[in-house]
Amino acid sequence: MSRLGKLPIELPQGVEAKIDGEFIVVKGPKGELKEKLNKSISLTLESDKITVAVSNPKIKKEKALWGLFRNLIRNMVVGVTVGFEKKLEINGVGYKVQGGGKKLIFNVGYSHPVEFDLPAGLDSKVEGNVITISGYDKKLVGEISYQIRKIRQPEPYKGKGIKYADEVLRRKEGKIASKGE
Repeated sequence: MSRLGKLPIELPQGVEAKIDGEFIVVKGPKGELKEKLNKSISLTLESDKITVAVSNPKIKKEKALWGLFRNLIRNMVVGVTVGFEKKLEINGVGYKVQGGGKKLIFNVGYSHPVEFDLPAGLDSKVEGNVITISGYDKKLVGEISYQIRKIRQPEPYKGKGIKYADEVLRRKEGKIASKGE
């Protein structure tokens, strides 16, 4: 039995969920999210909570899907009420980012500035060398943060590049000149 899958998902005030064919749709103050359900997953909608169940909880794959879909739906509920954010740091001499909102312009060591447009549903804020990406879709926030990080990945010798704020880089020691013997 999935321990997480058994827990009901509480729906806060102002959030409504409905099943639309093989999709679940969650609406809230920040927006609307839609997720396709697996055939073995069944949902029970009540006025203030959602309960997730599977057809056969003894099969290992279905137990895994049980917990997965429960957390996906929970992330949808949290996203449309509170939202999600990821912070990225830019490190390096002369590395900077400009903009905010829907467009970011990076100067990260290339011969030209790199422009990055954010998709609908996401917003950004720039404070010094820290970029905050925020939105109501957890998957989209994570994917766009990864794409921004990919513009200039941190290198292990000097630590220059774009990294997640909570990421710990494993630094390498540079070349050491051999002592003349």
